[in-house]
Amino acid sequence: MDFDFANDARFVLDARFAAREQGITGSRKVIRASANGIRALHRGEWEAASQLIAEAGELLSEITRALEPHPDILHAGFIADAAKEYAEARLTEALFRGEAVPGFAELGVDPVPYLHGLGESVGELRRRLLDLLREGDVGEAEETLEAMDGIVDLLAEMDYPDGMTNGPRRTTDVFRALVERSRSDLTATVVQERLRKDLGDRLT
Repeated sequence: MDFDFANDARFVLDARFAAREQGITGSRKVIRASANGIRALHRGEWEAASQLIAEAGELLSEITRALEPHPDILHAGFIADAAKEYAEARLTEALFRGEAVPGFAELGVDPVPYLHGLGESVGELRRRLLDLLREGDVGEAEETLEAMDGIVDLLAEMDYPDGMTNGPRRTTDVFRALVERSRSDLTATVVQERLRKDLGDRLT
């Protein structure tokens, strides 16, 4: 029996497989550059962070363009993971710098990975808040906590079925717990600083 369509099927599947491999490799590069960018932000290496995050964005754009003929792969989980990591890096950068937070359209990513990336930025903000408290910068720590609060409130308002949003509602409680722990840490630092000041005033 002859299967005349076999070569045509193989041609289509070979192209799809090549696109998949390109997407996986590119996604790993996006994730790596995004993670390195966030680490640079925590070290205060602003220029290096910006370069790494910009590189991640360019890589993600290249992947998206390359996979346009293969929408089934373009919407695969590993592409969404890369978009989430890039969104987290860009949002974290803006929040650390006190800049306007870019929207999902500006970043060129779907709203779903964008919202997941926004949620993940809460963890990065908590780490920054603790660093600020160790440095004695209570004012900026308070602003950081306010940003964390705003993000969690926004995520809580996104009341859509998990099948549409890949379950950010389930992780919102985790992010809210981080906010409350951060609020407790900030309050303890403020009270401790007030007591130290009062004691110093009494001794002078």
